[in-house]
Amino acid sequence: MIIVVVVVVVCGKVYHSSFVNEDGVSRACGCPLLPLKSHIKGPAPVSDQDTTDIVDEAITFFRANVFFRNFDIKSPADKLLIYLTFYINIALKRLEGCRTLAEGTKAIINLGLEKVPVPGESGFPFPGLFPLPQSHKEAELFRNYLKQIREETSGRLLSVAYRPNGTPNKWWLAFAKRKFMNIIIP
Repeated sequence: MIIVVVVVVVCGKVYHSSFVNEDGVSRACGCPLLPLKSHIKGPAPVSDQDTTDIVDEAITFFRANVFFRNFDIKSPADKLLIYLTFYINIALKRLEGCRTLAEGTKAIINLGLEKVPVPGESGFPFPGLFPLPQSHKEAELFRNYLKQIREETSGRLLSVAYRPNGTPNKWWLAFAKRKFMNIIIP
């Protein structure tokens, strides 16, 4: 008896940000400082609560985009999407061993306390993706924006990585093992 196995490979496409029109949006290090649906203090403009923001896009597209080794940038907002996809990957890695929402919250808070590097500093994951800051003021603005967007992403990520009863959601935490763009997470 001969058994034939057919493997179908579906070539997926990277999901890009819908924030291509940046009229009136300020920038730092070549990155648009997009509005956030956030109560966290920072330089990001406040967005309407019933609209989709870049954090929503990053979480929604994460499980598809994390499989890609290359990411064709179509707009400056895609750079932010790449950064957030990498950050979500780091956060999931930290949540991987946490068995309860309380443990996960503590791990995420500790991640939030870490120094946020900007382009040109050691530890920044994507050298060359963002231009170097032109001044100390621009570097601090970008650092504060990244800190704010990381905190907002962390809070929203906890709500999908853990079920309402506080147990881990294996359909999310399984992605902690993935390497986005072949970058090894520290």
